[in-house]
Amino acid sequence: MQSEPDDEIAASFFRQPKAVWATAFAAMVGFMGIGLVDPILTSIARGLNASHAQVSLLFTSYFAVTAVMMLITGAVSSRFGGRATLLIGSALIAGFAALSGTSETVAELVAFRGGWGLGNALFVATALSVIVASTRGGAMTAILLYEAALGLGISVGPLLGAALGSYSWRYPFFGTATLMAIGFGAIALFLGPTPKPARPTGVMAPIRALGHKGLSTTAITAFFYNYGFFTVLAFVPFALDMSPRAIGLIFFGWGLALAFFSVVVAPRFQVRYSANTLITGGLLALAALLGSMALGIPELTIAAVVVSGAVMGVNNTVFTEMAMEVSGEPRAVASAAYNFVRWFAGVIAPYSAPKIAEHFGAPATFLVAAAMVCIGIAVMRSRSHHLGRFAAVPVAAE
Repeated sequence: MQSEPDDEIAASFFRQPKAVWATAFAAMVGFMGIGLVDPILTSIARGLNASHAQVSLLFTSYFAVTAVMMLITGAVSSRFGGRATLLIGSALIAGFAALSGTSETVAELVAFRGGWGLGNALFVATALSVIVASTRGGAMTAILLYEAALGLGISVGPLLGAALGSYSWRYPFFGTATLMAIGFGAIALFLGPTPKPARPTGVMAPIRALGHKGLSTTAITAFFYNYGFFTVLAFVPFALDMSPRAIGLIFFGWGLALAFFSVVVAPRFQVRYSANTLITGGLLALAALLGSMALGIPELTIAAVVVSGAVMGVNNTVFTEMAMEVSGEPRAVASAAYNFVRWFAGVIAPYSAPKIAEHFGAPATFLVAAAMVCIGIAVMRSRSHHLGRFAAVPVAAE
């Protein structure tokens, strides 16, 4: 990655076939599902007469299914092909998003979000490998396209949730279903048949891939980082207790910062600093921002949320490249193994955050998240010798 000049990456970024743009658009819609519910969490709680912890299960069920099903994504895509797997995943996302909007109880909504997570698992891991295989300009350009889709999806999700959620908490789910149906059509029209590997991938391949100490180090560090990530995403709306529109705008700013720093700033940092250094610095910054949120000053919390988007943007790009390249495993297998571990933070953090707040107060929730992020730093620093070139200063910087 470091050998590609910035201007070459920028020039190749926009010269992509329609198949890449169709997949990236659908991936953006898929990522919208992560932040979509942020502005309407309190509205859902009121509408379905549910507690904060019960509503947080919308994240828990979604990511629990996503994490576990990551183990089968390689097996499915290697047998049916990337195109068919993307179509199955996008159809499941569209269907369960629409069903989520019809829920009459919080249990129904949690169950439908679990089904949505199944579609997300099939789609997200496969989308990255398809984009890498189809993109002009090399793996780094593909990763930047993927991270751009992630950043835009995460930023647009809260905005869509706020805009439609101001009328009813149900409308954002129907809106996402409609957009993913469009993504399904775009993939069906523009993405041709994708080659299958000579040998189908086994279900246990991602678990075996984690035997590579560089990949396991990346995944475990990302788990602790994502605990902080999902504390911001899932708990801040409760801590601020503002209108859906206000929360949507705050997380729109957060998502824009994430997208800009992941696509524009991160590659420039990667040319100058090792991945080990960037991750360590990024996690220290995130821990400090979480500590500032613990002070309970609304204006400071809002500012810290937006700034955390910039930090997370750099972290996400560095983590993604490390996960894809550090082990030498096929990209679909490496992606599934990495996501299997890190998405479990999305299972734990959204549910534990309000529970900690119930017993010890909101400041304790943010301090626990900061401590978890610091554990991630310890994992990275103690195991950096397994990271190969990612632990070294780039040649360009030397």
